Amino acid sequence: MKRFFAALLLVPLHIYSQEVDAPDILFLKIQELEGELASLRSELESQAYLIEKLLNEDFNQTENDILSDTKIVSEVSTFRFEGINDGKSIDEVYDQAIFELNEKDFQAAKQSFNYLANKFNDEKKIPLSLFWLGEISLLESNLEESEKFFQRLASDFPDHWRTPLAHKKIGDILMMSGELSAAKIKYQFVVQTFPENAASSLALQLLENME
Repeated sequence: MKRFFAALLLVPLHIYSQEVDAPDILFLKIQELEGELASLRSELESQAYLIEKLLNEDFNQTENDILSDTKIVSEVSTFRFEGINDGKSIDEVYDQAIFELNEKDFQAAKQSFNYLANKFNDEKKIPLSLFWLGEISLLESNLEESEKFFQRLASDFPDHWRTPLAHKKIGDILMMSGELSAAKIKYQFVVQTFPENAASSLALQLLENME
């Protein structure tokens, strides 16, 4: 019996303990969640700051690139007047000429290529400049000038990879000028001298059409 009364006395205490502990636990949980939210908020703010910083850096880099490009174009103009014969200036003038060619600004491209061909010494860019000068003159129907550029390329740079096509272009100019026999001889020269080159196939096709 004593044990029964003792059990009855303990029951309210147990219930009271639960009533006290539950709000405390809930309060602790809320505090814990608030702490996690504050941590997440701080992390988000940090991430937002980093993203903004990266965007600003990217924007500044883009501005610097634009300024750098503008400076290069300005330097190219300077190089054209000074005629500094170094690799950097040669590449800059050539790239500018190619840009003008792609923009179909043929007069500006012609001026740039002409400047490069006459003011610098370079085994790669000069032959290419002469080739494009020949092509531009051909577009302008200036056959005599075009032939001079291709002839200069062929004679000054006989081993350049554009030389076979330059010879073939001379044949084209001769044919357009009505000099069929001379054109035929030039095409035959291309076929015999550069049998593995694509220019040879073009010349051979033209020879077959002339038969």
